[in-house]
Amino acid sequence: MLNRLSLRLRIFLFFCLLALGGLLVSSGALWISYQRAEDPELLDAYIFAEILIAFGLLGLVVGIWLLFDDNVAKPIERLSAQLRARAHVGVDTQLDVQAARYLGDLAPAAAGLADQLAETAMNTAEAVAAETAHLAAEKQRLTALLTEIPVAMLLAGPKHQIVLYDAQAAEVLAQIAHPRLNASLFDYLESTGLTDAYAEMNKTGMDVACRLTSVDGRQTYSARMKPLGDAPGYMLIFDESAAQMRPDEARPLVYDFDLLDTPADAAFEHRPLLDLIFVVFDTETTGLLPHKDEIVQIGAVRVVKGKIVEGERLDTLVDPGIPIPAASTKVHRVNDAMVQGAPDIAEAGRSFHQFARDAVIVAHNAPFDMAFLRRHATTIGVEWSHPILDTVLLSAVLFGASETHTLDALCDRLGVTIPEHLRHTALGDAVATAEVLVRMLPMLSARGMVTFGDVIAQTRKHGRLLEDLN
Repeated sequence: MLNRLSLRLRIFLFFCLLALGGLLVSSGALWISYQRAEDPELLDAYIFAEILIAFGLLGLVVGIWLLFDDNVAKPIERLSAQLRARAHVGVDTQLDVQAARYLGDLAPAAAGLADQLAETAMNTAEAVAAETAHLAAEKQRLTALLTEIPVAMLLAGPKHQIVLYDAQAAEVLAQIAHPRLNASLFDYLESTGLTDAYAEMNKTGMDVACRLTSVDGRQTYSARMKPLGDAPGYMLIFDESAAQMRPDEARPLVYDFDLLDTPADAAFEHRPLLDLIFVVFDTETTGLLPHKDEIVQIGAVRVVKGKIVEGERLDTLVDPGIPIPAASTKVHRVNDAMVQGAPDIAEAGRSFHQFARDAVIVAHNAPFDMAFLRRHATTIGVEWSHPILDTVLLSAVLFGASETHTLDALCDRLGVTIPEHLRHTALGDAVATAEVLVRMLPMLSARGMVTFGDVIAQTRKHGRLLEDLN
């Protein structure tokens, strides 16, 4: 049972037990002395002596506990978090040996070991970098070949979730909704045409021509469905009229082939963290009062299989419908002229809701940003029922509640750099938060928190910091 408690809490309980034991011993000693004195008139004196001993003992124990907490417990907690960051995230910042100066040789020994491991990791990284360069060259060749093929193409898994798409296919999907890895094709295309073609392809093992209709019924596409050989899933090729073809331009690919190995369905709280899709977002607003101020900008990025998907970002200004105060513009640099003609909260909110579909929403101080969105839920016409993670609470779990949990402090700890021109922009802060999240995920797993439910159970222990939105 005690193993589930934090180190600092266990030490606090130890000192509480020490204080209680001291009070019991002193009370027993005084009671025995009083009995042997056989003088009832001394009772008040013994009681007064016990009161003095109790206050003195409690003061002494509390003072020693505070010294121990500041100079031993907190440095141990901070040192362990820094070691985990170096071991599982590759952060190369120096360990704070000075803060752990009262731990004897533990901090210098840990720093020496960390440096030795870092040197080994550097050698490994050089070998990985060479292989990565080779793979990058192969990817460039593949991109060049695709440029010569005047079609829009995507790969889908056996459950019709998107595994890969090129820029031309992204244009086709964007006519309906924002393209997203691991999103169901049923979010874009009417299901009957897909399932009929898929059944025919599996039956014959051959290519199948199909006619597909968008979910809103506004577009119709001619396409061809091709099997992937021994791999599960299929390739979907749209004809030339589906998107504006530009054969002279490169066609970047967005993909994650691990998505072809579809995990078994499980209750959300039992799903492994690395199998989840995260949408990390941030907002800029006219002020700090969610019950009366308005959103002026939304930025979001998607994290799939523990990696930020570079091609999947949402960055939109929002017309707040009220003047933007000069003090707010000074912070986020969004003024009234910039939001003229921008989507209102209803349109922007629907776009973000679609972008975050079937994903865990992540934000730094999520209750603040979500309060704006939930206030306008009826106007937007959606329900914000997504699971939510807050990087403030994740920071408390990994680094201790007594540490500073601002986004800047987290970025410093985890080696994330926010370009100055992007700080306090919705997309800039969303990208920084996503970088922080990606570095936190392996640290959480190393601490034994491998499922979403494990993480939520730990963040709820720090509920005094922020509201629990789950």
